[in-house]
Amino acid sequence: MKRRLRIPLIHNRRLAALALCLGIAAPWLAMPAAAQTPSAEAAVQVPGFWDPRRRPERPDLGRINVIRFLTETDFPPFNFAGPDNNPQGFNVDLARMLCEELKIPCTIQMRRFETLVNSLNDNRGDAVIASLAATRELRAKVDFSDPYYRTPARFAAKRDSAIQDPLPERLEGRKVAVVAGTAHEAYLKALFTEVEVRPYPNAEVARLALKRGDVDLIFGDAIALAFWLNGVDSENCCAFRGGPYLDSRYFGEGVGIAVRKGNDTIRLALNWALFRVWEQGRFTDLWLRYFPISPF
Repeated sequence: MKRRLRIPLIHNRRLAALALCLGIAAPWLAMPAAAQTPSAEAAVQVPGFWDPRRRPERPDLGRINVIRFLTETDFPPFNFAGPDNNPQGFNVDLARMLCEELKIPCTIQMRRFETLVNSLNDNRGDAVIASLAATRELRAKVDFSDPYYRTPARFAAKRDSAIQDPLPERLEGRKVAVVAGTAHEAYLKALFTEVEVRPYPNAEVARLALKRGDVDLIFGDAIALAFWLNGVDSENCCAFRGGPYLDSRYFGEGVGIAVRKGNDTIRLALNWALFRVWEQGRFTDLWLRYFPISPF
C-alpha cells in the first residue's frame, strides 16, 4: 500500500510528512486567514473543498454508537504518539472534532501504516484517518469521505532572483532542481519543456543546490518547501515564485477518511461533520494551529 499524500512517483516519507495542503477547486473555496508572522510571504490561506451553496443533509446517526478510528504511529505532524503514548497530531485532533460535532463517542487506535487498510476491512476499526490519498488502487479496497486536503507544487527561487512569474515561456534554458523520480519531475518534463531539469536524489540536496546558486529554481512539494523557507536551514535565502500547481493527474485527487466498502452510514456522517466544522471556522483554527505558514 502506498504511503499517504501518495503523489504518484513520490516515495520520500519525510517529504510527504510535511506535505499538507488543501486544493482550491473554485474561487469561493479560498478562505484567507490572518498571518501569523509580520512577513507578507507568511500570510496563511486556508482553502477547502466545501461549497457553502451545497449544504449536506444531516444523516441518520441512530445506528452509530461509536466510531473506532485507526491512525498510524509515527507520521508527525499528522499522527504521532505524545509523551503519554496517546495519539496526537492534526488528523487525531480532526477526528476528535468530528466526533464532537456528531455527538458520538470515538476511540483512536494507532497501528503501523501498512496494516491500516487490512485492519479496517477486518472490522478492527470503522474509519482510517491517516492521510490516505484517494488513489484508484485504494478506492478498489475502501470508500473515502470527501477530501479534506491536497498537496500542491510550487517553485522557489533565491530572494534576489529576477524570476518573478515562472511561466513556461519565460523559463527557457533555466535550471530547475527537482527530486528524481517524482511527480514534480514528470510535470516539468511534460509542461515546462524548455527548462533544464536537474534531478537530485532527495529534497535536501535539491534545496542545497538552490541555496548555493547551482540552479535558478526548485520545483517541489509546497508544504515541504514552506517549512524549509520559514526554517533555519534555508537561512532566509529563498522565496516562493508563482503557483500553486494542483493538477490532479500529477499531484493527486486529495486525502480523505477511509471507511469499509459500502459503509455509507459512517461515510455520510463524516462528510456532514467535515462540512460543519469547516462552516463554523473550527477547521481553520485547527489548520492554523498546526500549519501557520502559506504554501500558496
